[in-house]
Amino acid sequence: MTIGGKRLAGRLVVPDGARGLVLFAHGSGSSRLSPRNAHVAEALNDRGLATLLFDLLTEAEARDRANVFDIPLLGERVMETVFWTQDEPATRDLPLGLFGASTGAAAALVAAAAVPETVAAVVSRGGRPDLAASYLARVRAPTLLIVGGDDDMVIGLNEQAYARLTCEKALVVVPGASHLFEEPGTLDEVIRQAGDWFARHLLGEGS
Repeated sequence: MTIGGKRLAGRLVVPDGARGLVLFAHGSGSSRLSPRNAHVAEALNDRGLATLLFDLLTEAEARDRANVFDIPLLGERVMETVFWTQDEPATRDLPLGLFGASTGAAAALVAAAAVPETVAAVVSRGGRPDLAASYLARVRAPTLLIVGGDDDMVIGLNEQAYARLTCEKALVVVPGASHLFEEPGTLDEVIRQAGDWFARHLLGEGS
């Protein structure tokens, strides 16, 4: 499927009886086909959440490496996709969460700051929320930062970003996990943490 005026490529899955929607903003060098994000999305589908994995850039735009790290541009694309979901009959009535990885986490936070009345929750996996530094104080959606315990530099950057967030927030460090959460069991912990966060803030479970 294609999304918006830029015709961004995406994959929308809406399980029967879905009660919430999570948009995935991938990181630099990745795409809607990211196997890790796809795995997380499938697990969220099992918990009654619709998911939309989409490319933040067109193929032509992605060939310019500067665009991959243009956080305001990427944040604008997340916002455009948020607006697109509000016009789609299958998704417009669902509470909305954002899941970002790497630079996609910064883009998600930019969008959350721009449309606080629309975004109900944010989760960052191995993200670079520090790249959205000037937007963090405006984020109102409850935000969960998940970082690998062996990802030393990114832990520090997440701690800095965490201190600047004024919304409901949590920082989880997954022991033994590197930046990509490739070690056995580490992505499962991401799935559990993210699933519980979205269940609480999108579905009202366990609150």
